[in-house]
Amino acid sequence: MEARIARLESDVGHIRSDLVDVKQDVRELRARVDKGFDEARDRLDAMNEKLASAKVWALILFIAQAGAVYGTLARAMGWI
Repeated sequence: MEARIARLESDVGHIRSDLVDVKQDVRELRARVDKGFDEARDRLDAMNEKLASAKVWALILFIAQAGAVYGTLARAMGWI
């Protein structure tokens, strides 16, 4: 009976050491995932800024194009 208990205690010791390793791996994985999410968030913020400036650029381009079309139309119709 003592041999069985000693073997169980030994097995529990191995399980505990394996569990410590698993916990450490999970902590490292969590840190890597958090770092990845932070990097992705930074990239999205940069993309939002670029998109906002592209919208302004597109609006200015549209206004310039409309002005050119209306200027050409006015010139062709003899209004100016």
